[in-house]
Amino acid sequence: MPEYAVVDPTTNTTVKEYSTISDDALTSAIARVSAAHGEWKRRTVAERASVIARVAEAYETRGEELGSIITREMGKPIKSAMGEARFTASIYRYYAENAESLLADEPVELLGGAGTAVLRRASIGPVLGIMPWNYPYYQVARFAGPNLLIGNTVLLKPAPQCPESAEMMASIFHEAGVPEDAYIGLYATNDQISTVIADPRVRGVSFTGSDRGGAQVAEQAGRHLKKVVLELGGSDPFIVLSTNDINSLVTMAVGARMANMGQACNAAKRFIVASDLYDEFLEKLTAGMAAIEAGDPTSVDTTAGPLSSSRAAETVESQVNRAVAQGAKLELGGARDGNYFRPTVLSNVTSDSDAYMQEFFGPVAQVYRVDTEEEAIEIANATEFGLGSYLFTTDPDQAQRVADQIEAGMVFINTTDGEGPEVPFGGVKRSGFGRELGRLGAEEFVNKKLIRTGA
Repeated sequence: MPEYAVVDPTTNTTVKEYSTISDDALTSAIARVSAAHGEWKRRTVAERASVIARVAEAYETRGEELGSIITREMGKPIKSAMGEARFTASIYRYYAENAESLLADEPVELLGGAGTAVLRRASIGPVLGIMPWNYPYYQVARFAGPNLLIGNTVLLKPAPQCPESAEMMASIFHEAGVPEDAYIGLYATNDQISTVIADPRVRGVSFTGSDRGGAQVAEQAGRHLKKVVLELGGSDPFIVLSTNDINSLVTMAVGARMANMGQACNAAKRFIVASDLYDEFLEKLTAGMAAIEAGDPTSVDTTAGPLSSSRAAETVESQVNRAVAQGAKLELGGARDGNYFRPTVLSNVTSDSDAYMQEFFGPVAQVYRVDTEEEAIEIANATEFGLGSYLFTTDPDQAQRVADQIEAGMVFINTTDGEGPEVPFGGVKRSGFGRELGRLGAEEFVNKKLIRTGA
């Protein structure tokens, strides 16, 4: 089967196959995107912002069409898929509406000497985005939105199972007014992408995916002195120290684990619960997970669909089986039916188990009992990842104290609904480096040029 194909995970049926780009066409694409930078960067900020606003409008008005595509590609229930399109629109809308302030000159207060100094944000040239399959529209918006606004041009490699959504995104950009050569999609092999990274005309690389893949991209980029942003995996803790409403808390916990069938880098994956709440939390979490029924992802009534592929389902099944073999207790689930995987709860995962350090990219929750705040922090940080985290407590002082000690790029206190286009997203440790979204997302691939003027 070709590297790029839409394979419906509900049935494992191949819907459509796409040809990989030829080496000659790839060489041409790099030359074209480099040449297009000269014209695109010369447009005013307002002109580029108006184009991005039209992109936002397309996502706002074509949600059902856009949603149906990614439902076919990776099994996301249609209601969630349309929700992704709406959130994607909000990202483009944020950058369009805040363009002038995000790219405004920044005065530098001089300590001595006459004259003035400003930092002026300028484009750097073509940038390459290597994107994942779990949020096909949202992930691209985080990268392409601010970079096109800045004046950079874009080469975009989609995940091999998401070529149809990639084709649609390119069409939307071009219809909105992004020049054909300023945004080019690449159905490229990994070897071809290495060639793109090595090309001196390509100035930066953004990668979203596994830590293993990120390490390979970073190595190649470093060899060629390219700026790189990495958004990698996560094993986010969900820390429960106290609550006045355990039912609402458990509802949030189930949602934080089961969003996108658990296929999210920043999903809550390890539930670390104070001993006085542990038994009730475990019982209610297990019941909440058990109540979720998977169905046909094309139905608006379905909230849980299949995992994205046979490989994804097999990987999660293998991880769960290994965890149980190494002493974990299977409180719920663990079974697979084709690419559908039942919501699963594990307890008694010990530090010598493989599961203790792994990321489970599927509907699997691990639950830990702790006796003290210090023990909760220790377990939360006992991972190679450091993307997001969730913290629940009724003590405001404790909230700030614990948040300061969590080794993660993001801490959400008493909420699981803290994301937004204005809120920076990114991690530390093996979760990568750099930030997307918000002001910081527009600061990564930019030349912060000092302009110093004498008296």
